[in-house]
Amino acid sequence: MPSSSVFVVTRSTIYPNDHQSLNNTLKLSVSDLPMLSCQYIQKGILLTQSPFESSNSLITHLKITLSKTLAHFPPLAGRLITDSDGYVYILCNDAGVDFVHAKAPHLAISVLVPPNHSDVPLYFRKFFQFDSTLSYAGHYKPLMAIQVTELSDGVFIGCTMNHAVVDGTSFWNFFNTFAEFSKGEKMITRQPCFSRKTVFDSPAVLKFPEGGPSATFSGDEPIREKIFHFSREAILKLKYRANKTAVNGQNGKINGKITPVNNEPALKNGAAKCLEISSFQSLSAQLWRSVTRARKLDGNKTTTFRMAVNCRHRLEQKMEPLYFGNAIQSIPTVASVKELLSNDLFWSANQLHQNVVAHGNTTVRRGVKDWESNPRLFPLGNFDGAMITMGSSPRFPMYDNDFGWGRPVAVRSGMANKFDGKISAFPGQEGNGTVDLEVVLAPETMAGLEEDMEFMQYVS
Repeated sequence: MPSSSVFVVTRSTIYPNDHQSLNNTLKLSVSDLPMLSCQYIQKGILLTQSPFESSNSLITHLKITLSKTLAHFPPLAGRLITDSDGYVYILCNDAGVDFVHAKAPHLAISVLVPPNHSDVPLYFRKFFQFDSTLSYAGHYKPLMAIQVTELSDGVFIGCTMNHAVVDGTSFWNFFNTFAEFSKGEKMITRQPCFSRKTVFDSPAVLKFPEGGPSATFSGDEPIREKIFHFSREAILKLKYRANKTAVNGQNGKINGKITPVNNEPALKNGAAKCLEISSFQSLSAQLWRSVTRARKLDGNKTTTFRMAVNCRHRLEQKMEPLYFGNAIQSIPTVASVKELLSNDLFWSANQLHQNVVAHGNTTVRRGVKDWESNPRLFPLGNFDGAMITMGSSPRFPMYDNDFGWGRPVAVRSGMANKFDGKISAFPGQEGNGTVDLEVVLAPETMAGLEEDMEFMQYVS
């Protein structure tokens, strides 16, 4: 990738337009603190050419609307502080966020989103700020950066945000609010909730070494990255296949509900709505099986599939849907390689399903107590060569934004938090239940996955 393909035009600092944060603080929670060793989140959208007459008018417009948006999200314009007792807070001091204007005049949308099944172009890595930056650095660096990169026939808006300050729900609420103000909205439609009166608020202290934590994965291993697209029909077929064994084994009933057992086309008419294992669990289970097979591991080795889950709706009483911060926990499902590959898709999908269903109020609170008894950073990485970590969600409203000239052409991410076995789930651009999986694997494993017809038969 030529170093001159993307060049920075200007750098500036953007402040909330009301400057009224008055040094309020938000304490980092049990769900925030483990993320201090994770890198900043990097997500962005690819748009067609803007209607603005010049670069200056586009950039000025986005700076103004970003300032308006920050007034409703004051923590993002702040910095992290640690007090004398070891508690970490967001200081809402209006210190500002970074704004970078860049250009890539020789890059076109067709190059960035090629029509075939190519690897994700490396150019996207140049569309974000704060590469390899751990969230702990928010003590002395901005908590967010926006980079607007003008292409030959489009614009990429890349957002980099501190992972100890936000999870995916909070990230996309900010990003879509930014888009609404850019399009001309006068009032915020989805006001974030900054209350810290939740089960995740805790007196526990997470201790750090001098200078802060280190990354939990090296980031030096060779990797390949691809986007695999799944149509609604393909996912329904996967869901049917995952549930078919359960149906046949229980005389056509799941929890007493009659389910279709004749053939897959019945799914097209929505006849399988009462099936128990979800579409996403079915897709995840198939990925788990196929990646594990491609890794050619010993049958006795243990493999782990981690899924990040949103806890906002899992508690009694439920948290505010737009609670600002992290409200996530990681659910690990383990199996031996032999178990995973010798059983059918229902078996692996059901392992994931049972763990997700069990993760309710009691389990969330148990997880909090467990962390309080042993405060620790989140172990992000593939430590034994047999792990898969699923992040993000096809339920996030990644395409529900319009900066004033149309919906995104694509959603892409930077290099943050990527290692062999890191998967991110996005909704498909066309919506309607489609899913994109951003899959990061060792080169030899990716080659094996591309030849795995049990998986590839579902890929568009």
